[in-house]
Amino acid sequence: MYSEEDINSAVAAGALTPEAAASFRAHMTQVREMPRGDEENFRLINSFNDIFVAIGAIIMLLAAGAIGQQIAGIFAPVPTYPGMTGQDLSEAQWNTWQAAQGLRTAMNLIFGGILVAATAWGLAEFFTRRRRMALPSIILLLAYVGAVFATFMGIGLALGGEPQTGEAGGIIASVAGLFAAGAAWVHWRRFMVPITVAAGAGAIAVTVLSFVFTLLDAAGMDRPFDAVLWFIFAAGLAIFAFAMRWDMSDPARTTRRSDVAFWLHLLAAPMLAHPLFYSLGVMDGGDAVGVGGALGVIAVYILFGVVALAVDRRALLVSALAYVLAALTFLFDRFGAVELNFALTALIIGSALLTLSAFWTPIRGKVVRMLPTEWRDRLPEIGALPATASA
Repeated sequence: MYSEEDINSAVAAGALTPEAAASFRAHMTQVREMPRGDEENFRLINSFNDIFVAIGAIIMLLAAGAIGQQIAGIFAPVPTYPGMTGQDLSEAQWNTWQAAQGLRTAMNLIFGGILVAATAWGLAEFFTRRRRMALPSIILLLAYVGAVFATFMGIGLALGGEPQTGEAGGIIASVAGLFAAGAAWVHWRRFMVPITVAAGAGAIAVTVLSFVFTLLDAAGMDRPFDAVLWFIFAAGLAIFAFAMRWDMSDPARTTRRSDVAFWLHLLAAPMLAHPLFYSLGVMDGGDAVGVGGALGVIAVYILFGVVALAVDRRALLVSALAYVLAALTFLFDRFGAVELNFALTALIIGSALLTLSAFWTPIRGKVVRMLPTEWRDRLPEIGALPATASA
């Protein structure tokens, strides 16, 4: 399977002329009966060798983490719980054991994180930079950024953080998220893996949200999580706007920028969907949803569908599926179809998604043409099937 990046590389190397590349894209559009841009192509697996290498990489990363934990044991052995003797613990004994346990956790995070990050970077030098393998590159990037985050979480705990308090934990997570974002930027500069930008954006979101949670908790708010949900929604909007910036720089979707936008949309979608549906009571389940709430869920999902069609991205529809399934199941249950509520829900949602997929291009064309001209000019191109394979 050849990606758009491979085709562009062949053109740059002179192996293909730009006309031949355009003709090939037009031919594939005719064969698949869908414009290539509408398919949301992204590289995940090039061949079974990707899966083979990914399995080996995961095993190596697990081994690196386990070795790191063994090294951590040299500096911070597993503390013996003093209560095993059956005697009541004094406050001093409890605090001493808890401090030793916290140091052990911190050392595990530090040494495990360092070794996992180093292993992921080393493997990426070959499998990402030289072999350009898709799935292993994604796994190694996520392992690297996650390991850097864990390392600095451990450093924060070792320097005197108190993980049992929300304020200390929030500050440590904020700082660790900031370093993880920096690590993602360094990785992007070296390897240019499309998902890296989304990983960095996610790390920045963790930094901001952890800091906000810390402030709200310090202010004595009873349920700070409810307020944080709307900050999550705002972060989702910001990441969605960032994704659109990448999309608008490649309206034909023939470069790596389109892949970057795909992962950003995938990150933003649940951050937009969850707060909205949570506010409608879907997470409470049962009678807490109510008929009005269920209808509200369906209305929001239809709005997501219109936005997805306009921007030519399906992530919003996928991220909200569980919520709309719950809402429809509730409605069928309330209107008497108790035994068939799940079957009817699955039938309606499945049919709607398949119909939308089959007629995505013409439906999207109608939606986009209803938008103002200045919006249409900034959106991805409206796909059209050529009359001939060489057109």
